[in-house]
Amino acid sequence: MAVASGRQQRLLVYISGHGYGHVAQVAPVLNQLARGQPNLALVVCSMVAESFLRSRIHAPFNYERRGADFGMLMHSALEVDVAASIAAYLDFHADWGARVEAEAAWIAGQQADAVLSNVAYLPLAAASSLGIPALAMCSLNWADILQHYVADPILDPVQQQMRAAYASARGFLRIEPAMKMPWLDCHAVGPVADIAMDSRTDILQATGLEEGRQYKLVLVGMGGISMQVNPAHFPRLPHVHWLLPQAWMQGIERADFHAQEPLQMHFSTLLASSDLVLTKPGYGTFVEAACHGVPVLYVPRDGWPEQDCLVSWLSSHGRCLQVSAKQLASGDIADSLLAMLNASRPGRVMPRGNREAAEWIALQLGLGSLESIHGRNGGRG
Repeated sequence: MAVASGRQQRLLVYISGHGYGHVAQVAPVLNQLARGQPNLALVVCSMVAESFLRSRIHAPFNYERRGADFGMLMHSALEVDVAASIAAYLDFHADWGARVEAEAAWIAGQQADAVLSNVAYLPLAAASSLGIPALAMCSLNWADILQHYVADPILDPVQQQMRAAYASARGFLRIEPAMKMPWLDCHAVGPVADIAMDSRTDILQATGLEEGRQYKLVLVGMGGISMQVNPAHFPRLPHVHWLLPQAWMQGIERADFHAQEPLQMHFSTLLASSDLVLTKPGYGTFVEAACHGVPVLYVPRDGWPEQDCLVSWLSSHGRCLQVSAKQLASGDIADSLLAMLNASRPGRVMPRGNREAAEWIALQLGLGSLESIHGRNGGRG
């Protein structure tokens, strides 16, 4: 990536707003990549709130509230709205050439030297049309996700444009665990996750729980996609306390229920401090749970094709157990919950993909290896 002498290299990073898993994949890699590199300027383009991005991305960056993908439109965190998604893709591709030209003009106006996308394909096509490096990274791609739900020939032109856009990238960083993508030029790396501090003592103090007691903390979250659950039927179990989204607790008063938001801690910190997490299959929560040695109770998503590889991987590298959406709604989860809480904690997975991904991106952008970069700046890898 040739740039004028003395000028910072400007990398546009597109992060999908389709759940927080995409931020969970990108943030640790950007933190690793930017460490000790004063000549790399990051511009993050996303519909995810700037405050949340800054809570996860610790490297300096400029923020552009800009969306370039929508993934699949959702009825809830568990159910895809297939009909609305079809209409949205047909509209998005109605004048594809003009859309690519407009995005390319915007990228050029940003004086970008390269683009990294997780996992919008529009900026890949736009960057490639400008002749600047375009890189992709994710555990999935929207072309395969869409094809899983819709085989209608009406979307054939859309699929051709999506796949051409992804294929135009210099490479696709496939992070473990991931869907198979044999048609893409993939470079595989290990799991990517942030490692958070265990703040259990602070949580017990903030919730008024006696520190010396053997409490079990159960964290509940659905990965950044809106979903309303009534927890009134959740089981009351000795020494078990629930950390819930505040919106779920409206009108419910129970001594074993505690809202997450007043704790003012990142979800990753809450996860690292908990004994169990109740969630849906999603990259961020599944991999962070494995990397912190926290077992997972999960509610399956409605045919979401990525979930099979996530569940298989977590079954091999951590501990997880499925409960149905019906069980979640009725609160019939006590036996499953106790089985997980009473089992031995799984070992911790090392997020080796943080460095592996950053190393690959640095080499693709002509920054050299992280070893030489960090050594040159007196930093540590």
